[in-house]
Amino acid sequence: MQTQLATQVTPELRERFSTAKKVLVLTGAGVSAESGVPTFRGGGTSAVWKGMPFDVISSAQMVERDLPAVWEWFDYRRGVLNQVEPNPAHYVIASWQDRFPEFTLVTQNVDGLHRRAGSRNPIELHGSMWHARCIDCHARFEIPRIGLRPNDCMSCGDRLRPDVVLFGETLPPGAFELAFEVATQCDFCLVVGTSGLVYPAAGLPEIAKQAGAYLCEVNPERTPLSDLCDVLLTGKAGELLPRLN
Repeated sequence: MQTQLATQVTPELRERFSTAKKVLVLTGAGVSAESGVPTFRGGGTSAVWKGMPFDVISSAQMVERDLPAVWEWFDYRRGVLNQVEPNPAHYVIASWQDRFPEFTLVTQNVDGLHRRAGSRNPIELHGSMWHARCIDCHARFEIPRIGLRPNDCMSCGDRLRPDVVLFGETLPPGAFELAFEVATQCDFCLVVGTSGLVYPAAGLPEIAKQAGAYLCEVNPERTPLSDLCDVLLTGKAGELLPRLN
């Protein structure tokens, strides 16, 4: 089936969405970019931190070499997040969890904006900047939005690191497996604001499509996933997603 290009919600798309029973939504950095969250992948000064490229300061090697520098970087990023709010896309996605018999949100974002908008139990494939994890015993601790973050593990006393997937690391155990299971069973899959380049997350729409799901992408521009989709809505998620209701 050839991908249908649209800038407005089509009658077929609205019908497919309204009658869906098992819905999977996959979100990427584009959703949060509409709230003003830097993607740190666009080049220029935003991709460098004190002379270090984004993929260096956000790497597993830097945790071993200079953990305080890594924390300084993530503390800065959380400071940026404290200045932004969820946008209409975050809120409408949160509302869908009470609309469908089975609804699952899978996100590549680590900013926590989906939770702030009211999403319950999203599958955060890459972790969260609002959690720390012990390097030794792997205990997890929440980082408050306002206040000091914990420095040492309250279980064993060892050092804490950001509980996110860094460059050079694999996804946390169980996260992708759960998302994979949902993708094999959904009847409607919505891909929002993702580049379609980061695997294994980018493989979830492919899995859903192979399982027979209707696939819709929402993005300002085409991605490697676009040709796989039944319909491509071109535009901002915050403007287009509320029109599905």
